[in-house]
Amino acid sequence: MIRPVRFGYNAQTAVNNAFQSAEDQDAQEKALHEFDTFVALLRAHGVDVTVVDDTPAPHTPDSIFPNNWISFHDDGRVVVYPMYAANRRLERKPHVLAALRPRFHLAGSIDLSNYEQQNRFLEGTGSMVLDRAHHIAYACLSQRTDAAVLEDFCRRLGYTPHTFTATDTNGYPVYHTNVMMCIADTYAVICLDAIADATERQQTIKLLESTRKTIIAITLDQMNRFAGNMLQVDNAAGEHFLIMSSQAYRSLTREQISQIEQRNPILNAPLDTIERNGGGSARCMIAEVFLPVQ
Repeated sequence: MIRPVRFGYNAQTAVNNAFQSAEDQDAQEKALHEFDTFVALLRAHGVDVTVVDDTPAPHTPDSIFPNNWISFHDDGRVVVYPMYAANRRLERKPHVLAALRPRFHLAGSIDLSNYEQQNRFLEGTGSMVLDRAHHIAYACLSQRTDAAVLEDFCRRLGYTPHTFTATDTNGYPVYHTNVMMCIADTYAVICLDAIADATERQQTIKLLESTRKTIIAITLDQMNRFAGNMLQVDNAAGEHFLIMSSQAYRSLTREQISQIEQRNPILNAPLDTIERNGGGSARCMIAEVFLPVQ
């Protein structure tokens, strides 16, 4: 997780991120408090969190969302991704990887950032929701999620792509797959209503069911409140938790909460400033480290 130093509303991403809704003057101060509270919550439940401080320069207002530019894999490989916004490309700072080297085995890297020269983008585990157990990459195509780059990723990492189109309540493309769905060990939280094409919707349901995922469906309104932006994490004892923002948690029905809590506890933290100014939530803030430990 990247601790922010100059967090704020990013006009370069707002052009196709409908979840960004405000520009707070004291966004950095509030976001820092939300970040630290979130990290403390995770650590209190035994989750191993590596925190790396961002740098003031170059200015990277979205650095709090590292999962878009980098991902870590259990074979020791690191993947670096092509980013839509020019100022988000500056987030690829060497000190982030340097912070991981003492603890984890890095076996090589795959750099897809050259696709930026072709205006093709794939923003990490924002663009893709990975079923790592079954090697499936779920992706809703958008300006930030290019089918050709996705195919390249899947070929190199041994994944099968599953693509579809998704739109929000206003008919705009959903900018990142991870705001509409989450894959956990035995279940999936997904906004099926966002997939307008009936065939694509049924194919997605069929694929989830074929991998024995219980589907917990959320509404478009719940998606707008970041209920899709969840992540299942493990602690050192191997216990699972589903993490989300407090706004996302409040949007869930009692039945949905019960369905989730039958499978794992829920951890939620207030992330209102980060959500409002950055257009991302709990899942976006975490780049899971699957690298082998040294």
